[in-house]
Amino acid sequence: MTQPVDNNSFSDPSAIIATDLTKRFDGFTAVDNVSFHVGRGEIFGFLGPNGAGKTTTIRMLMGLLAPTHGSATVLGYDIAGETRQLKERIGYVSQRFSLYNDLTVNENLNFFGRAYGVTGRKLKRRKHEILEMAGLIGRESELTKNLSGGWRQRLALGCAIMHHPDLLFLDEPTAGVDPISRREFWEWLYVLAHQGRTVFVTTHYMDEAEHCHRLGFVQRGRLVALGTPERIKADKMSGKVIEIDSDKPIQALELLKRSRMFNDVSLYGAQIHVVTKDAERQLLSIYHLLTSAGISVSNIAI
Repeated sequence: MTQPVDNNSFSDPSAIIATDLTKRFDGFTAVDNVSFHVGRGEIFGFLGPNGAGKTTTIRMLMGLLAPTHGSATVLGYDIAGETRQLKERIGYVSQRFSLYNDLTVNENLNFFGRAYGVTGRKLKRRKHEILEMAGLIGRESELTKNLSGGWRQRLALGCAIMHHPDLLFLDEPTAGVDPISRREFWEWLYVLAHQGRTVFVTTHYMDEAEHCHRLGFVQRGRLVALGTPERIKADKMSGKVIEIDSDKPIQALELLKRSRMFNDVSLYGAQIHVVTKDAERQLLSIYHLLTSAGISVSNIAI
């Protein structure tokens, strides 16, 4: 498959330059000759179904995994030999909330701040700035495990930026979070990008992908599309995407694939994405197909 050519540079110099990045595990290729760049101050979305290689790519870019082949520079640092300097300038929010649930909001901020080398008056000032920005003023003594998903999400991002990182890696940060909290989270990301920070984010939500400056789509470890959301929709998408939330996503996925009615059916997190040229007409057909098989559908939308 021909590597996509990126003709829409967002800014220069680049925050990330990946060249033929490859990772193999015991004969399995998780990331296969992936090349792209991310401009400074850009919100770059990295999309693909479960198992496409998104998290593996992030771990290589952070210097946590050594590539089998290829190379990358992040903020000017070589991921193969300058990981210590790199880690001081990046922040990370994982797929699962990377917080200590038995600590309070304040204790989590203290822990991560000190882990990043933020102490004394600077730590006190940064905690107040983050609590105010995240809307957590008054919740400092609350146990993290008692916070809702949206509040824990804000706290996780706050902990990740305690040290003013230049680049944020966010791996499905809004998975399982309600729509209002997701929207507020993205408003915060735009504030950070406006301040000059670069954001590299994976997501399974198409509405979030629309708000990225540029996107990269991966499938089975290979980069299959790269560019702005508008360019990708115009050049690459042969139909519309139907998003489906159900109580049995694996069974629903298998049933929809067996029907052979659609261009593509994939699992994105806990959501199913169906690509079809006749989305409006297919909505009702999909709903009846799943519910008749005893699968509850909580949401289905184009």
